[in-house]
Amino acid sequence: MSTIKKVKLGSEGLVIPAIGLGCMGMTTGFGGDIYGKADEKEAIATIHRSLELGGNFLDTADIYGPFLNERLISKAIQGNREKYIIATKFGFEIDDNGQATGAFNGSKNYVKKAVERSLKNLGTDYIDLYYLHRLDTNTPIEETVEAMGELVKEGKVKYIGLSEVGSETIRKAHKIHPLTAVQSEYSLFERQIEELGILDTLQELGISLIAYSPVGRGFLNGEIQKPEDFNENDFRKFIPKYQGEQFYKNVELVNEIKKVAAEKNITSAQLAIAWVIAKGHAPIPGTKRVKYVEENIAAAGMSLTQEDLDRLEKIIPLGTDNGARYDAASMKGVNL
Repeated sequence: MSTIKKVKLGSEGLVIPAIGLGCMGMTTGFGGDIYGKADEKEAIATIHRSLELGGNFLDTADIYGPFLNERLISKAIQGNREKYIIATKFGFEIDDNGQATGAFNGSKNYVKKAVERSLKNLGTDYIDLYYLHRLDTNTPIEETVEAMGELVKEGKVKYIGLSEVGSETIRKAHKIHPLTAVQSEYSLFERQIEELGILDTLQELGISLIAYSPVGRGFLNGEIQKPEDFNENDFRKFIPKYQGEQFYKNVELVNEIKKVAAEKNITSAQLAIAWVIAKGHAPIPGTKRVKYVEENIAAAGMSLTQEDLDRLEKIIPLGTDNGARYDAASMKGVNL
């Protein structure tokens, strides 16, 4: 097993590799097939290869499928549970028939129900890191986090976190039970949480950022050069960031990043991942292919100088309007 640099997550004792593996695309359903069809055999091979390379931090959620993603991970880790660090999420309400209701639910009763389902689907008796996926504005965050804290006391969950929340919510939650991590979209292409001071809040409180979509939902790999390059059902076609004039403006920025990557003899995706790590955060690039997990993990060993960072951030300065990262309806679930 190769050794990826390890990093401390939060202040409660969790240690993870510097890069994780986002598993969402490995199954169909809610977000799973947005980047093309998934293949279970290849997905499991990808998880196993990641482990061989030291990448044992897996990120999933009950809504991916629903439940299909957690069940896939259960198959992949069977017999080797103790070798993996598993993060999963709850909060998109799923009814007893396994259907998403379209609501968010952070009530105490739902927390208890959701964790039992996830434990069963993952085939484990504990979850390493358990996140509230989206804030339920009808339930005080204190109630949700208190219930999550009870799961820690019961040994069902080791550490807790939140996803896509703002500074005020983070502060309220952290007073009830220490948060280990907050997960948000963060990349060279998406720095809203930096602009809003959320990263400053996390640093002040000793909470880590887990950065999802560190390669800008794959856009930063530079292969998408015209709208027709998206597959017919590709979720990215419906994101304002990748529509109309904004699409072409963003392609120009990507092409500048590609030049920097070419000079370093690495891919632009690797450069984007190395940038997130150099900023002091833990990226969880998603992939369902062995080839890309190998490339992504290699990026964790690349070091960028301050000059490199300055150059990249000159291409896309903080505050650059790259377009919204979700459509209006989905942005309503983001509490920033």
